[in-house]
Amino acid sequence: MTRSHPADGPRVLVNLLRTGGRDLFTRTRAAGADRGSSDALGAALIAPAAIALALVILFLGRSVDGRATVQSAAESAAQAAAQERSPAAAIAAAQQVGEAMLVDVTSCSDPSVVVDTSAFGPGGSVAVTVACTVSAAGLELIDPPAQTSTATAFATIDPYRSAGG
Repeated sequence: MTRSHPADGPRVLVNLLRTGGRDLFTRTRAAGADRGSSDALGAALIAPAAIALALVILFLGRSVDGRATVQSAAESAAQAAAQERSPAAAIAAAQQVGEAMLVDVTSCSDPSVVVDTSAFGPGGSVAVTVACTVSAAGLELIDPPAQTSTATAFATIDPYRSAGG
């Protein structure tokens, strides 16, 4: 390595301005030219980890979506059951609404709707439990465990409504 004299500073600056910095850029690029193989190796090591991370994030998103869908279906089914006049009609309405809301197999497969009408009557309540398995389709690389989402919702029946038969 050569040492420059302090008086060479202005001369180097003039040369840098005259060439527009091309000399400096060429040296920098030439010094990093041998890094091609290490860049490829870094990409080969990081790419699988990035793909696995993306798949885990996708699975977590499906899990949250499945739980939200199940909770929403349970609440809607309970409200539909509370509007009916008889326990049999309440069960039918709750199952119809619950199953209609769980038709997307990418977020929820194998749905089940269970209706409890033991307290059915004016001022009583209806409980609806909805369960389904979160789909793992397309996530076979990370082999996620089967996860069942369950939600129970309650709806109060109007106390001033007349009981029907």
